Amino acid sequence: AHLIVTAPSGEAANDKTFGWHQDSGRTNVEMESDPRPRLSLKVAYFLSDTSEPGRGNFWVVPGSHLKNNIDKPTEGSGQPEGAIPVLAKPGTAVFFDRRIWHAGTPNWSDVTRKVLFYGYGYRWIRTKDDMTVQGLWDQSDPIRRQLLGWGVNANGFYSPTDEDVPLRVWLREHAPEIAR
Repeated sequence: AHLIVTAPSGEAANDKTFGWHQDSGRTNVEMESDPRPRLSLKVAYFLSDTSEPGRGNFWVVPGSHLKNNIDKPTEGSGQPEGAIPVLAKPGTAVFFDRRIWHAGTPNWSDVTRKVLFYGYGYRWIRTKDDMTVQGLWDQSDPIRRQLLGWGVNANGFYSPTDEDVPLRVWLREHAPEIAR
């Protein structure tokens, strides 16, 4: 998880090419497949108003999660074909595949942009940051503990039992059509 705060730049808007990328760094280099595998989803929680262009918007190229590469402008101006800004009001949650080609952009407005990003992946993928306060385990119900990364033991992340994934048990009881 990370919080990105983009203060107003004080610069005039321009058409410089943004820093387009897919998340997960070396995973994109070391896992040889085309397209790259879906390993995680992210949620961007917008804490400030980015409902207008130029406010440090998060830009995406729709459908690009199925491409290992995209054509980026080589002259230093313009954006990839099909690129669009995500326009979001405070309180909006935007779900996206970590493979989608995206970019953060300069903030040419007078509104400070604040966005909280959380990544959600398979249980067997180790988290990048451990932010769980161990003292909260006892105060949490089994489903919340599961969602916060708790496990009975390390094997439960690779071959989980019902004890390791109480949410799956709950789904079987309350929504059997989607439970596996």
